Amino acid sequence: MKAFKYLSMAFVAICMTACQGDWDDPNVVPYGNNSINDENIITIAQLKAKYPDIFADNDKNTKIEEDIKIKGRVTGNDIGSNLYKQFALQDETGAIIVAVNQSGIHGYLAEGQEIVIGLKDLYIGGYRKQPEIGQPYNGSSIGRMNKDLFMQHFKYTGNIDPKAIAPIDFDVNMDKNENCGKLVTLKNVSFAPVAGLGTFAPDTLTDKTVKLYGGCVNRGLNEYSIADVVIHTSTYAKFAAKKLPFDPETGKALKCNITGIATRYVSGSNDTWQILIRKESDIEILE
Repeated sequence: MKAFKYLSMAFVAICMTACQGDWDDPNVVPYGNNSINDENIITIAQLKAKYPDIFADNDKNTKIEEDIKIKGRVTGNDIGSNLYKQFALQDETGAIIVAVNQSGIHGYLAEGQEIVIGLKDLYIGGYRKQPEIGQPYNGSSIGRMNKDLFMQHFKYTGNIDPKAIAPIDFDVNMDKNENCGKLVTLKNVSFAPVAGLGTFAPDTLTDKTVKLYGGCVNRGLNEYSIADVVIHTSTYAKFAAKKLPFDPETGKALKCNITGIATRYVSGSNDTWQILIRKESDIEILE
């Protein structure tokens, strides 16, 4: 069994695991707001139920007026530059995207870091029915909040444990409202044949066969319809120029396990799962 290797990323992750959240003075935390208390914490599922408009056909945002909080662990961040200025937060009931106008979020929110987010005066909305926490964008839509605002609304509550939330097995028919944003693994799948460079997300400057979707490329899998699920990769992802897992001699697509954040994108009659690979090691080649 083989796996993609990315030693520099692994080294960074080890360093963050060893250091993040372990400050010399527990009363002086360089990130977040340590004055946030643990009162009025609700689950992510309860939060989604409170704001059903996030699943409406039109993008909408709503200001959260209640003094409520959610608690969960970071399951995906921008360490591989594929989750752009956002991270995924998950608890035992569900997951949600938190949009922050900041690069390098992985530097203080590693995978497995537990946090509490105070939601009062933040906004919740659905971007193409994908629930997000952030600030208004273009009026009624949801977008990223200012990084300084976010710092006032979150607090570390536990140590980093990347294994605390295990990915669930992906099922194309699983409930989208309940499962969108969760960490999943697609098992025993293979990439559909592609023309051109055959990389995850080539730029159209070098590969005219690629169609970009907001600076991203959607790759299909042989086991699913592209209308149901795609692997969604930014052209700025650190692994964008890596070759897709095909045998270089035979051209055969290699079977893989693919782990990522299962986001949702609705356009017209299409309601598609978009899997966001977090880092190169999320691809496990089985052959």
